[in-house]
Amino acid sequence: MTSEILLAGFGGQGILFAGKVLAYCGLAAEREVSWLPSYGPEMRGGTCNCSVILSDEPIGAPTVYDPDILMAMNEPSFLKFSDKVKAGGKIFIDSTLVDSRSSRDDITVYEIPATQLAEENGLTGGANIILLGLIIAKTGIISDKDIEAAISKIVPPTKPKLIENNMKAISIGRNYGC
Repeated sequence: MTSEILLAGFGGQGILFAGKVLAYCGLAAEREVSWLPSYGPEMRGGTCNCSVILSDEPIGAPTVYDPDILMAMNEPSFLKFSDKVKAGGKIFIDSTLVDSRSSRDDITVYEIPATQLAEENGLTGGANIILLGLIIAKTGIISDKDIEAAISKIVPPTKPKLIENNMKAISIGRNYGC
């Protein structure tokens, strides 16, 4: 099984970090993995996206043009990429920052006020991981064991509070009712 995932938003929203978490989850599950970041020269505040492919077979090219899954953390990203999602695919949006909605009836759209939930739970900057938790819950592309292993690998052991906060964010997204 191959999952092509596109994560998109502004620089500074943790798009590349969320993509790296997905990639490490794939590695923990002994799957083939591709992680390809893309960002404008402005970095923080500029456009940013990340292509992640998780597969049980070798990956031919790292770029995701027609994703199975889109995570859109801002309005411009939603508008730019929502029409590219494959029929039968899923879009996950941060409804705190995305006002537009898709009129497509061949995809499933999940809305979560991730930025608002992050702020309400003392996890400022954790909206990306809350969205990732919802993606995990609604797609099953990675296991709970692999997400914990990935976050523990990426976050330095000298910052255990960040591991705890990221796992809390995953839980908020995973348990969000939509």
